[in-house]
Amino acid sequence: MKDFNRENLHFSLCGLNCGLCPMRIDGYCPGCGGGVGNQSCAIARCSIEHGRVEYCYLCTEFPCERYAGVDEFDSFITHAHQLKDIEKARQIGIEAYNEEQRLKLVLLRDLLSRYNDGRRKTFYCVAVNLLPIQDAREAFDRVVAKRGFNQLSLQEQADRIGTAFEEIAEAKNLRLKLRKMSRSISE
Repeated sequence: MKDFNRENLHFSLCGLNCGLCPMRIDGYCPGCGGGVGNQSCAIARCSIEHGRVEYCYLCTEFPCERYAGVDEFDSFITHAHQLKDIEKARQIGIEAYNEEQRLKLVLLRDLLSRYNDGRRKTFYCVAVNLLPIQDAREAFDRVVAKRGFNQLSLQEQADRIGTAFEEIAEAKNLRLKLRKMSRSISE
């Protein structure tokens, strides 16, 4: 969107973890406020109208009607924790939140570069986004440290990592899948 720029391209204005999105990772999207290639966005226009707030939670009108049902459906990235992530960023501070996202991105890049069998990109993006970083990191480290892991095929390695993430998700009552119906906040 023209004239809409932000410093933090990993955590969006509306609470999405853009840095963990497959579209951003593949270079198809610059991230919220990343300049050229930005999509028209009603929330970005709203930010401009409200003095260019960096995060919606800084607006005196947050949460507004634009957030009704926002976490029910997904786009290229999960929206499942969008409101929870906004609240977490507000509570712990954006610097601490960004550090947690940086750690998640390190794990995600490792997963994608070494353990993606060609069918796991979206799964890994969703899993790393939704699972607590400590749990995801511990499960990953435990799986890859098992005797014989390096002798497995790439698909078997990916299956084992996927199973570990699914077990954590099940224990936390999370679903590590994008919900197909999408709700656009760009209208």
